[in-house]
Amino acid sequence: METIASIKEKLLKAESHEAWMEGLKSDSRKSVRQLLASWQRRYDKRLSLLQDLEDKQAFDRQFKEHPGSLVAGIDEAGRGPLAGPVVTAAVILPEDCSAFIGLDDSKRIGKARRDELAQLVKARAVSWSVHVQPPEVIDRLNIYQATKQSMEAAVKELAIAPDAVLADAMELALPMPSEAIIKGDARSLCIAAASILAKTGRDHLMAEYSTQYPQYGFAKHAGYGTKDHLAALEAHGPCPIHRKTFEPVKTMAEGL
Repeated sequence: METIASIKEKLLKAESHEAWMEGLKSDSRKSVRQLLASWQRRYDKRLSLLQDLEDKQAFDRQFKEHPGSLVAGIDEAGRGPLAGPVVTAAVILPEDCSAFIGLDDSKRIGKARRDELAQLVKARAVSWSVHVQPPEVIDRLNIYQATKQSMEAAVKELAIAPDAVLADAMELALPMPSEAIIKGDARSLCIAAASILAKTGRDHLMAEYSTQYPQYGFAKHAGYGTKDHLAALEAHGPCPIHRKTFEPVKTMAEGL
């Protein structure tokens, strides 16, 4: 009888279902059946991720005039916080995206995995850029216009001009065709890649601001209006990176 250790090793190496696995279903040892069930869950998850990758790539291919066309995805992070910048990113992915299995909307992925994917995108992308729109511009233009301007700037900062642009729910004024995609970060692979760069880039900036203004806890809440953040605002008033046109910051600033 084959040892459990040997079966475990074979299952760890198996990338698809093989005939010998059928015998494991009726193995008298419970631990062997559990090993098979665990392998099956991992396999099913990988198939699901592969299908999701293909679906996202297929969505992006709709916007290519020919196979060599370059499509850029655009997304933002930080429209809702009371403090800090809006960060936007633009990404052109390569034709071969097999390395990007599991790439998804940044909100669906944990911090550690987001950081890993950000490094992968930067290493493998045809071109990428990140634009930071400071809070004073947000206050001057309003959050919608500031985000729109930042997205357009991110496209212009790409080292290679794309043939088409897909933006997450934003109409852009660009020299090339562009589409506003509702829930684009969940439907498009290049928008999902941009969402990862925007989110990780902004989180990094807010962690830096947290050392500059430690009383607000920016590393913890990234400037969003959490209970702790509101309490810190009440105790210390707004700091230079707070958005003066956002409530309750606006009222607090007017009272100073």
